[in-house]
Parts: sequence; structure tokens; C-alpha cells
Amino acid sequence: MRPNPIVGNGTSLHAWNSSQHLGELASISAEALVPQGCRAVFVAPHPDDEVLGSGGLMQLLASLGRPLQLISVTDGSASHPGSQRWPASRLSIIRPQESAEALRRLGLPLHSLQWIRGGFMDSAVASQEDQLQAFLERYLRPSDVVFCTWREDGHADHEAVGRATAKAAANVGAQLHELPIWTWHWASPEDEMIPWQRARKVNLDTAVVARKRHAMHAFASQLMGDPDIALPPVLAPHILERLLQPFEVVFI
Repeated sequence: MRPNPIVGNGTSLHAWNSSQHLGELASISAEALVPQGCRAVFVAPHPDDEVLGSGGLMQLLASLGRPLQLISVTDGSASHPGSQRWPASRLSIIRPQESAEALRRLGLPLHSLQWIRGGFMDSAVASQEDQLQAFLERYLRPSDVVFCTWREDGHADHEAVGRATAKAAANVGAQLHELPIWTWHWASPEDEMIPWQRARKVNLDTAVVARKRHAMHAFASQLMGDPDIALPPVLAPHILERLLQPFEVVFI
């Protein structure tokens, strides 16, 4: 992992829109990613990562009637370090509630969506990787198609979740796909660190993107910083816009 790659405003949306690599990516359908008879499992380091990285894909899979399972590894309670407005005790309650509202806004079948909360320590998942791997293996099946954050995504929790999920999926015989999220912040448009040969686009229509945008705005805690300690919001407008392209990228 690059040292402290998530700093500043990151790579602009305009730069990504000019990326030759990104423009030339082959497309893949939700049907091809998760064949009939398979369950889609999304492993999210924090409440909101499932929407940021795959809010469109989740909608497409739900419309196909694919069973969905969401595993939230942490409750995201460390997103505002040092804040009295957003202490960990408050965030541990609010962030899962925000995630539930976001899933509702996506139009997902909440009555049938299996949602498991891992309760692992936010910002310290790397120290719990073995435990997380064992935890995931309890819930994964050989016929699952598993989606998790990329093992080189630039955020320590995202990378640890990627590594643990990859090992767990391999041990149970499930298929694994990875999702870049913070990659769009630190990487350059033609960055050779991105595994372009594995990358595929899942195309999203206007209505799907609109629902994803609406869902993102359910994460009120992440849209607010804390001016008392000069803490900026985690999800600033330019970060949201980078994640609201008319496609999502999956590393197969």
C-alpha cells in the first residue's frame, strides 16, 4: 500500500473521464457476474462501502431476483477521530442505521436481504485478519459470488477486508470479485498499479444512478465533518461524484 494515499482532493472526475484505460474497459452484465442459482455476497469494511462501490450492481442483482447477503465488517465508529459531535459511541449506532436507510433507498428487498454485522474494530481490521477470515468462512457457501473491496484499495481496512475475504472465499470454494473505491482518489487515470486486465464495467442506466445518488445521501454522518476540530467530511461532494459514474468497475 502507498503511504497515506488518501489525502487532498485526489484525482478529478474530469481526469478519469479522459482515461484511455477506463474508456476501453469491456462491459460485463450482472447476469454474467452472478449466474442464476448463485447468491451474491457483499463484504463491506464499513457501513456505506456496499453502496459506494456497488450500489448500482446490487440494484441490478435484486431486479434479477438474485439472493443477496451483506456482511458489514465494522460499524464505522472511527470515522471522526477526536470529535465530540461524532463520538464512537454515537457513530456505532448511527452508521448502521444510515446503511439501512441507504439500502431502502436503493429499493432492495430488505425483508429477504440477509445482513450480518461483524462487530470488528474500525480502523484496526488488519490486526484481526485471521479472525475475520474465520468469521467469513462461517457464512460463505461454495456457490456464492463474493464481492469485497480491492486488496490494494489504499485504505487499510479495505485492504485487510480484501485479503481476508479472498482467503475465506478460496477456502470455501466461492468465486471472488473485488471492488475499487478509494482507488479513484489516489490513482492516476492510466495508473499501471490498477489491474486493468481484470477490470470490467457494469453499466448503469440513469434511474439506477439516481437511486444510488439518493442512497449515498443517507450517510449523513459521512457528509458532515466537525468544524470544531477542523475535520472535513469523509464523503465530500467531489468524492461522491467520482463514485456516481454511469458504471461501476469490478476486478474479476
